[in-house]
Amino acid sequence: MAESAPFTIRRATEADASALGRLGALLLRAHHAFDAQRFMAPGPNPERGYGAFLVSQLADADVIVFVAEQDDGVIGYVYAGLEPRSWKELRDACGFIHDVAVLETGRRSGVATALIDAAIAWLRERGAPRVVLWSADRNEGAQRLFDRLGFRRTMVEMTREL
Repeated sequence: MAESAPFTIRRATEADASALGRLGALLLRAHHAFDAQRFMAPGPNPERGYGAFLVSQLADADVIVFVAEQDDGVIGYVYAGLEPRSWKELRDACGFIHDVAVLETGRRSGVATALIDAAIAWLRERGAPRVVLWSADRNEGAQRLFDRLGFRRTMVEMTREL
């Protein structure tokens, strides 16, 4: 593994909207490429939409968005929150990691692990008894990371087009 510059993890702010939008659009495009029928199409400007969405989450006390910053630029983010008991999902209350995205230049350098660790620490401080996340079936790299971090497989989503 090549030596990379250090990075810092911090809470996202409204000033991060552009960077969050770029990273969210990267995540959206990757998922759409995995399965164009299951995942929404990026459309003409997913950066603006995703950035606005993530910034809209910042004021929610049950949500956290952390960014990884390196050389004065955001190279990754994690979006997580507290979820109540869900009868429809057969799941007790938990912390939920909704998104993790890291630029290619920041991958395999500990950025994703640090982001996930920060989200888990935040969720633990708020009393979450467990953390749940989803991964696209074809996102094998992410699944290897999640396995390494102690996540176990508990559900398989299946889709049928009508």
